Amino acid sequence: MLLSERANRIKPSPTLAISARAKRLRAQGEDVISFDVGEPDFDTPAAIKQAAIEALQQGFTKYTAAAGIDELRAAICRKLQEENHLTYEPNQIVVSCGAKHALFNIFQALLNPGDEVIIPAPYWVSYPDQVLLADGKPVFIIGTEAQGFKITAEQLAAAITPRTRAVVINSPSNPAGAVYTLQELRALAEVVLQHKDVYVISDEIYERLVYDGAAQVSIASLGDEIKQRTIVVNGFSKTFAMTGWRLGYTASDAKLATAMANIQSQSTSNPTSFVQIGGLAALQLSAEEVNAMVAEFDRRRRRIVELLNNLPGVSCRPPQGAFYAFANVSGTFGKTYKGQLIETSDALAQYLLEEAKVAIVPGEGFGMGTHARLSYATSVENIEEGLARVHQALTG
Repeated sequence: MLLSERANRIKPSPTLAISARAKRLRAQGEDVISFDVGEPDFDTPAAIKQAAIEALQQGFTKYTAAAGIDELRAAICRKLQEENHLTYEPNQIVVSCGAKHALFNIFQALLNPGDEVIIPAPYWVSYPDQVLLADGKPVFIIGTEAQGFKITAEQLAAAITPRTRAVVINSPSNPAGAVYTLQELRALAEVVLQHKDVYVISDEIYERLVYDGAAQVSIASLGDEIKQRTIVVNGFSKTFAMTGWRLGYTASDAKLATAMANIQSQSTSNPTSFVQIGGLAALQLSAEEVNAMVAEFDRRRRRIVELLNNLPGVSCRPPQGAFYAFANVSGTFGKTYKGQLIETSDALAQYLLEEAKVAIVPGEGFGMGTHARLSYATSVENIEEGLARVHQALTG
């Protein structure tokens, strides 16, 4: 069968590929400990589930407006005002089937063939492929470990060309847990504002998951001018443990919001009706439930970083946000373990899965092959057992 060029230019998600391998081993009866999962292991709060159940029981199962129900869009506006100091009207909000879907809509609405999107590396695996699906060109800037996995204003200025259409800022970030400071965001915003056709895509999906006194700041909050050039992306998956519910949103200029809603109307139509009612309940949830989840993530974060730094050939900076440790595993390269030569992060991940029955995600898919991502959205017991197995595999 002859496939389209766009279908041939993208590749499968490496996180899903590792997960599939781990599931195959489990199906064969193997005891696999997974650090590959990008979702909270907590259950969705009861109040959210109950709201969706009641909506189902009351027959709220029909089509809604493509951009989401008015009540949810208004509630998102209130949330953005109260928590992020951002003022939007409901017609500037597009509710989608997850933040990933929201990003897809953005690239489809914003890019023409050959337009460039600047993506800081390490990056979430879907950014480049979504740009390619929109006939755009991903342009990468390396945020080195020494820079805290963040790019500088100088790097951004040097990367912008006449074809640049947008820059992606993900803070807190996946995979590194990097959080940009107010001063760093202000410097990046100043660069963007020097180029009238460049926009910021601000992925804030991990906004509530921050540690050690770090504060998430939306770049859109730094003034009206940069707000007009920013598309805020957020969702319910991480903060409210609602990954499978598929509910996200954008906040942007009204013209762009209309374009994205039109695109969505021709792809998925509306987000699932009763899921939107669950989203309404999530925005009314007490902060205590979210704070308890964050506190547990913090406990796990400290433990996984401690154990990673005790592994031979491995080091790890403490992440400031999200729920991933991005470990430097390059100290294992060139070494042979039980007859297997390790030359890449991918080779290490395959070795650990087969030998230790531990699933990690190699850094190649994030644009930084010297590293590997481990999710600590799992119990401390799993963290300790999993890294004990890794230690044995690297020393035994």
